[in-house]
Amino acid sequence: MTRPDPPDSGPPASRRPTLSLKGRALKYLAAREHSRVELTRKLAPHAESPEQVAQVLDELEQKGWLSAQRFAESMLHRKAARYGVARLKAELAQHQLPAEVASEATQSLRDTEFARAHALWARRFGTPPETPEDKARQMRFLLGRGFAGDVVRRVVRGDGLVTDE
Repeated sequence: MTRPDPPDSGPPASRRPTLSLKGRALKYLAAREHSRVELTRKLAPHAESPEQVAQVLDELEQKGWLSAQRFAESMLHRKAARYGVARLKAELAQHQLPAEVASEATQSLRDTEFARAHALWARRFGTPPETPEDKARQMRFLLGRGFAGDVVRRVVRGDGLVTDE
């Protein structure tokens, strides 16, 4: 008994209609917030000219679908628990956000920098260093994550530790 060929499950990938630039941009924005720089980079290979990409992004900004402020808040929400203000500010700068948007977004993180650094340190190490090498390793870890030097010194020194008494 031979089985009949299965019905065609749809057009192969090569025959699918291509998305317009606006459609692609909306697909990316539906997944997560993007900066204008990111969308420009992602849409450029599919555009006939850079002006076409700029026009689509201008339209999305006018309609409120693309927002530097929302992108900054989203990125900080995703990464604040793992990185310090310096690192986050550098990442925002890579996306060429307006300076006032970046500074406004990171301002609230300055107040919580010690708590965030301490929580990260506790998850990674948990106990104060016993040797100078351990201290240096713990400090390098936190400094590499973008936490301020004075905050790192306080965390590694053991300030703010909750002890069981």
